[in-house]
Amino acid sequence: MSGPGSSPGTAAALAAAIQAGLAGEHVPALASGTQRLMAAYRSGANPATPVLATRTDAAAYAAYRMPATAAAAALALRQTRLSLPAWRPATLLDFGAGTGGMAWAVATELPSVVAVTLLEQSAEAARLGRAILGATTLPVLQRATWRAWQLPGDGSPSVPAALPAADLATVSYVLGELTDGQQATLVAHAARAAAAVVLVEPGTPAGHRRILAARDRLLAAGYLLAAPCPHASACPLATVGDWCHFVARLPRSATHRQAKGAELGYEDEKFSYVAAVRPDVAGPGAPPGPVPPAARIVRRPQQRKGLVTLELCRRDGAAGRQPVGKSAGETYRVARKSAWGDGWDAPG
Repeated sequence: MSGPGSSPGTAAALAAAIQAGLAGEHVPALASGTQRLMAAYRSGANPATPVLATRTDAAAYAAYRMPATAAAAALALRQTRLSLPAWRPATLLDFGAGTGGMAWAVATELPSVVAVTLLEQSAEAARLGRAILGATTLPVLQRATWRAWQLPGDGSPSVPAALPAADLATVSYVLGELTDGQQATLVAHAARAAAAVVLVEPGTPAGHRRILAARDRLLAAGYLLAAPCPHASACPLATVGDWCHFVARLPRSATHRQAKGAELGYEDEKFSYVAAVRPDVAGPGAPPGPVPPAARIVRRPQQRKGLVTLELCRRDGAAGRQPVGKSAGETYRVARKSAWGDGWDAPG
């Protein structure tokens, strides 16, 4: 079973790389930039101009958003990999890379990746991203290729020339900045570019709706779901007052706390995601397509003495509670160690 967040060592290494990339940036500027970005993201409106237009914007984003993006993406990739145990992607194409949070997650979760191409429209974000990834100890990130790329504003489905193919295409925290037409276009680009697609959005009702729309488009394109859904039916959590999301707990560095004006030493990043693959992507010697779990734990498990209650989304397309009592023996012990977002394959 996976844990609820990133490992301390991995988070510390990313924090050190961010600190190195931000050398010379002043905390007051980071704090003011962070407040502007937080207000822009929380508004829910499609921005008329790039969110990371200035050096201060990019620095603030790296300080307060990059660790959370990396932690959420890492959990999504971890669950995807569990459904595809023989999958060994070698190349990554990341749309809207920002300062490289998704690339960091891919490099740490999928060590088979040897080539990374990052597409980003903000020159300041790309400049800082190069500095941060260059300060890591991971060669695949140090030699990453950055390309200036902007999605057409008219929702045109045409594919830009020379867009490289890859084994894995990723889009993290980008769809919410686009119109509906642009979202459809971006998902189409990702699907054309790679045999596996992973998309991550904020764990809000609106973020979940965007993920569901992308999920429908990937299914219509012939992709199979690898995570988190154990089925391809309509989402049982797409109801008023409910939505499917997960949480990644990450430690906050001193820079992170100062930029955000936060006191707690950790942060819980809520996110929604979907991972889908073409039927032939499973890997050598593996059965075709992903092997998702029988169910997915979609809420934090509730524990009382002698009882664990799980909220599950099941392979039959339904969602509901499953109590697991102490009398269940090994199943109960597994339930006690389970985490929100884990797959669930135990009997019953």
